[in-house]
Amino acid sequence: MTYPRIPVPRIRIRIRIPVSRNRITQNFDRVKTHLRCAGILQSYTKWIHHGEKYDPPPLVFAHVSGNSMNIPISSVRKSCVVEGGEGRSDDMEGLLNAAFGKEDSYESLSSASINDDDIHFDSNSVEPGMDEDENNTFGDDHIGGEQDMFTSLLKDAKTKLYHGCDKFSRLSFLVNLYHLKCIHGWTQESFTALLGLDYQKIHACPKDCMLFRGDRANQESCHVCGSSRWITDKNGHPINSEGKKKPAKVLRYFLLIPRIQRLFSTDQTSGEMRWHEEGRTKDGLLRHPADGEAWKDFSARFPSFSADARNVRLGLASDGFNPFRNMSSKHSTWPVMLIPYNLPPWICMKQTSLILSMIIPGPDSPGNDIDIYLEPLVDELLQLWEGVETYDASARKKFSLRAALLWTLNDFPALAYLYGWSTGGKYACPSCATLTKSFRLKKGGKFCYMGHRRWLPRDHKYRELNSQFDGTEEKEIAPKTLNGTSVLRMLEGRVFVFGKMAKKKVSVAKMAKKKKQAKNKSNEKGSNRELKRKRKTCKEKSSDNASKSGKKPEDWLKKRSIFFKLEYWELNKLRHNLDVMHIEKNVCDNLIGTLLDISSKTKDDLNARLDLVDIGIRPELHPTVDDKGKQILPPAPFTMSRENKEILCSVIQNIKTPDGYASNISRCVNMKDCTLNGLKSHDCHVLLEDILPIALRSCYPSKAVMHIVNGLARFFKKLCSKVIDVSELAELQQSIVMTLCDMERVFLPSFFTVMVHLLVHLVEEVKFGGPVHYRWMYPLERSFVRIKALVRNRAYPEGSIAEGYIAEECLTYCSRFLEGSTRFTRAPRNPEPSDNIKDIYMFESAGEPIGKAITIGRFDNQLLVQAHRYVLRHCDELEDFRKEFLDEEKRKLPHTTNLKQSDVDRLINRSFADWLEQKVLQNGGVDIDEKTRALAAKPNKTVVCYSGYIINGFRFHTMMREAGRSTQNSGVVNIADDGVNYYGRLSDIVELSYRKYKVVLFRCDWYDVHHKAGIKKDEFDFTLVNFSRKIHSGDKLDHDPFVFSSQVEQVFYAEDAKAKGWHVVTRFKPRDIFDMGVEQQSNETE
Repeated sequence: MTYPRIPVPRIRIRIRIPVSRNRITQNFDRVKTHLRCAGILQSYTKWIHHGEKYDPPPLVFAHVSGNSMNIPISSVRKSCVVEGGEGRSDDMEGLLNAAFGKEDSYESLSSASINDDDIHFDSNSVEPGMDEDENNTFGDDHIGGEQDMFTSLLKDAKTKLYHGCDKFSRLSFLVNLYHLKCIHGWTQESFTALLGLDYQKIHACPKDCMLFRGDRANQESCHVCGSSRWITDKNGHPINSEGKKKPAKVLRYFLLIPRIQRLFSTDQTSGEMRWHEEGRTKDGLLRHPADGEAWKDFSARFPSFSADARNVRLGLASDGFNPFRNMSSKHSTWPVMLIPYNLPPWICMKQTSLILSMIIPGPDSPGNDIDIYLEPLVDELLQLWEGVETYDASARKKFSLRAALLWTLNDFPALAYLYGWSTGGKYACPSCATLTKSFRLKKGGKFCYMGHRRWLPRDHKYRELNSQFDGTEEKEIAPKTLNGTSVLRMLEGRVFVFGKMAKKKVSVAKMAKKKKQAKNKSNEKGSNRELKRKRKTCKEKSSDNASKSGKKPEDWLKKRSIFFKLEYWELNKLRHNLDVMHIEKNVCDNLIGTLLDISSKTKDDLNARLDLVDIGIRPELHPTVDDKGKQILPPAPFTMSRENKEILCSVIQNIKTPDGYASNISRCVNMKDCTLNGLKSHDCHVLLEDILPIALRSCYPSKAVMHIVNGLARFFKKLCSKVIDVSELAELQQSIVMTLCDMERVFLPSFFTVMVHLLVHLVEEVKFGGPVHYRWMYPLERSFVRIKALVRNRAYPEGSIAEGYIAEECLTYCSRFLEGSTRFTRAPRNPEPSDNIKDIYMFESAGEPIGKAITIGRFDNQLLVQAHRYVLRHCDELEDFRKEFLDEEKRKLPHTTNLKQSDVDRLINRSFADWLEQKVLQNGGVDIDEKTRALAAKPNKTVVCYSGYIINGFRFHTMMREAGRSTQNSGVVNIADDGVNYYGRLSDIVELSYRKYKVVLFRCDWYDVHHKAGIKKDEFDFTLVNFSRKIHSGDKLDHDPFVFSSQVEQVFYAEDAKAKGWHVVTRFKPRDIFDMGVEQQSNETE
């Protein structure tokens, strides 16, 4: 029987024979011939190139024609070497396997040698799924085109950039070039994004009423206020630019799900995302948000979520900034950042770990309408709560990834926008909420937030002292923090409409009349009638204020936060964090402004004193009238004389701190006016915790003020510690309550802004959320500075930021595969030596030298003996030899002689080195380890000296090196075995050589800590040392001026303003070292 011949369409298909490996396309007849001759490729079992469905790992990294893929990365990184040369070790093959989701089954293809003839592209042929009109190989069925791209890129990864180039392949050159583009800010037109991460542009109502998305994506105007979504002319017609309408507002939104999935696309980051459960030390100390009660309570409420350590817990931060760096231009752009808290401390808050979620456009702040812009994010969070299928590179399998939002962190105004609770007026405290105790100052015109005696024990004597506080006895107890359930109960039956409707216009004449009335009211003079009239108590004033405003406490809730759409949000113990950074700055500004009487910042002026008259308290501070009718303000306990102000400013101006500890605060000092101006947030942080107490101790206006400043300094220093003992939090809370009550007795009511009041809630938030380093705005503010630097086009700042961020995001990922200096491999400011270097340095003395190494051919013999003697005396491996030596020496003495410790030390200092040398020589080195033989042979007389050294996170300079510098890095402290702290200054850094081994020692000028003339503690618990009283200078042979570089920590000294020669000692912790309970973990680079 003859079968009819069916016409074969003239198409080209892939050949599935062993030679071609699906990389050659031919017509139908040629394919049939090849199959008859060579047979089919036996390993080709899944026909992904001929119609069978391809199921790649579902993670997302590269967005290609609307489709997304994840990037699993093999734990074994291979170097993609350029053919014919050694090449660099850039892992281009690993990058491609990751970007295209290639698993182990493709290793044979990726590792195969690819020649130019292996790949054939026919412009006349069209793969299935290809759009013939647009010649796009990435349609609905894009596997063939995707494989072509992978093969082509793999070929470029193995091909030299040009003939004779062994350093770069075609692909590695482009990736490295793109890396330079992002680092140095080259224009977007210079290169095309290699990995195609993208973001969404969502049009918004110009009055922040709605987003044009979902069912309303095609609307032309806002359904709330009727505003056009386009920029319009005076007649209301959309303005066309090159035939296109311009949107009035555009939200740039960066998809969250693919960015979280990318965290599991490499073995390293996937493992780091489980650190909070598998790597964290669980000893009851607070080191990480996972140690806090909020994290643990969430895990207990949702066990299915906490069962998988890979599920992500997020924090959200947002704040506005001016992208133009020009204060004359009013423009507020609001980026929203997300923080994955699963990561370990040394990575968690780094810029490379933060995720930009969206850029809310200016020029105005979104205010209370920020929820409109958060809708896409909340939708993704709802999806992530249910679970998203994700590929885990470390486990080599898929899992259901979930994520939850733990809390937000913002400055105080932004907290009001996200929470919905108004942070101004009578009930401004979001923690006390309706139980906030405040009253409005009649003359000052602002609210005062006192009443901190409520946190004292019921029987405390301060509760009954009315005249020293606000004129009342305190009977109330401390309020409880408002929880999510109570917030929802207050919102029942209330409806909110978002959007900024047109503001009512007020006539110019009416405004001028109001200003004149306010001015006359503020200029009222005190009179006897005013002084004698009946006073109202603070409680009566508070009641009057509430009745006049006509507002109920519930009115302070301006909206139902969009986060309540998340089913777990109501139950979160800590929903909105108070920002310690801004609270600390405001408290510091109040203190400095009041103590130095800075006109724009002081809380003590005529109106503040008249408010005392109005309240009827502190009569000794009421203003008086002199013979000329001028009102005089009597000195208060915090009033400083001109002389004391000069001393305070002089100490701050002259103090030198270690490198990287603080900025040069002396630039803020104005000695002529005795003021401090231009203090940044971190300046206030350092000033309040360390420098202000030191400066004030010699010129305090009263001991009460000095105790308050000391109390605040100790509180913030403990609060901002990297490791906190939970058992100490109750005592810390009591201390800040007492400090606030003492402040009420000393300072005026105008001093107590809401930011001062918030101090009372910070300890509770540490208990819930863990250390403040994960919940304050410092890392976010630094990130905003970097984002601000991305603005290249001032006409479109938000678009410029979005494009720049996408480029940086791509390169942040690619940097994991590049050799050389990247944002992941770049050495930190205080680097650690490699393991190979550590092996040849004894006593853990390996570090990073600073400056030029100076080789001294014949080192001073006495100093060399002292240094060698110190090494032998502190080497644990020589303990048996020391005992044998002492036994021999004792046998030489009469039997009745008892050796004292001083006698033992003297014998070892004088004779042990020579005895050990002879002992090893006599033994011939048999059964003696190499290290002991090297020590016995004594050090080489040629030594190396340095002027600086970095070790254990500290940067040390010799006194000679730091001379003339604005920093102080020579201060050291050595905690001896007897528990005594030996303070000194570094004079020389010496490296001794014992054959192949080395040891670094610090020669220091030590101060006498055994006599009162050399060290003392003052009444405020400051430690002072006398620089004129030195010990162990090295002048005598039995002196001991050396220590190992690993044995000291860094301190800095501040000269006492009144006692000549005495210096206050301040100890501090290095920035980049984290105490993880077992061993210290070094911080990764920024």
